[in-house]
Amino acid sequence: MTRPVFRFAPSPNGQLHLGHAYSALLNHQMAREADGRFLLRMEDIDVTRCTPELERGVLHDLAWLGLNWEQPVRRQSEHFDDYRAALEKLVEAELVYPAFMSRGEVRASIACYEADGASWPRDPDGAPVYPGDDRYLTPEEREARIAEGAAFAWRLDMRAAIAHVGKPLFWDETGQGPKGETGSVPADPEAWGDVVIARKEIPASYHLSVVVDDALQGVSHVVRGRDLFYATAVHRLLQELLGLPVPQYHHHDLILDDDGRKLSKSRGDTSLDALRASGATPEDIRRMIGFPVS
Repeated sequence: MTRPVFRFAPSPNGQLHLGHAYSALLNHQMAREADGRFLLRMEDIDVTRCTPELERGVLHDLAWLGLNWEQPVRRQSEHFDDYRAALEKLVEAELVYPAFMSRGEVRASIACYEADGASWPRDPDGAPVYPGDDRYLTPEEREARIAEGAAFAWRLDMRAAIAHVGKPLFWDETGQGPKGETGSVPADPEAWGDVVIARKEIPASYHLSVVVDDALQGVSHVVRGRDLFYATAVHRLLQELLGLPVPQYHHHDLILDDDGRKLSKSRGDTSLDALRASGATPEDIRRMIGFPVS
């Protein structure tokens, strides 16, 4: 019988904090209880912000917590060809298009629309849905702009992609969504609009790379924070479009700060490294996040 496969997949673009510790420990525990495998993946597709030094810090933190994982560690930066191959399938099926609108042009388009009191649609994270004006450019117009060196991102033509699949999509949730969703959860990728799939310089966004990586690594159980619950709808759509296996999903509670906000590297929330330097032990970290102390 095939053993279950779990993974922890941090981005080495900053130091790990208590939220990362909770997710890593939970994945490790669930893998052990299921007699499964525990993998570590470095989501370092952003090679400008992710550095070897930060990766070493991540590895040190996880080892300090008492975790062990299978070797080798998969690094996204070493597998761009895998993402290019997936992107090419979507290009050939005419399910993505080069999007040229800058952030300023997007803001201007939305402001014009809302000037009369109308409300522009937002995605589940609260960000404005991409207008998609350049979805209607002719092939010749697109080729001319690319030849001129215009910056662009590959965006999924959401309506075309949903029509291509031609059936409702669901995923099996053993955790819980923000509104208590669990069990067989209907996917609503349309709520995200035309999401970015890849960029001119990088052949994948998070959405594309995560489904490709999970498939290639044989991940059977995706255990991650509840902040990614609704993004699973986009991942289910991409799995169908690319003919990839569908893992079981488990979205867990988030570790929040004193103001009820999710911990964040960008806000400089207290890192595991800083806690260790102040004298905290791995057992202290477990107690701080409400995790059983062995």
